[in-house]
Amino acid sequence: MSYPRPLTPEERLADAKTQLGLPRIVVICGSTRFMTEMAEADLRETKAGKIVVKPGCDMKSPHALWSDPVEAEALKIRLDDLHRAKVRLADEVLIVGDYIGDSTRAEITYARSLGKPVRFTHPEVDPDA
Repeated sequence: MSYPRPLTPEERLADAKTQLGLPRIVVICGSTRFMTEMAEADLRETKAGKIVVKPGCDMKSPHALWSDPVEAEALKIRLDDLHRAKVRLADEVLIVGDYIGDSTRAEITYARSLGKPVRFTHPEVDPDA
């Protein structure tokens, strides 16, 4: 007699999303220099009926929350961890912008390692194209 294997955490999350009737979740990734384009992508994806998560902080813009360099470095690490959690939560990834830096390249690699579909607003910048 064989027993069903236990579900992976990813499978349990997908099952919970289905049971809750949640729409697809898309995470927006890209350089924060494209925050305006990310806002536009958020509008379009939301109009298409998706839940959208995206970067919430643009650390390239001055702000009191990251004015201290030591605190800013710690915050950057926490935000990177938070964004990877958003990638894990999402059903798909949308890369915004016509430039792929090291952080975005790492996000693409991470998303693909998890089997997440990755779309691009500028497909020509896909590092695997």
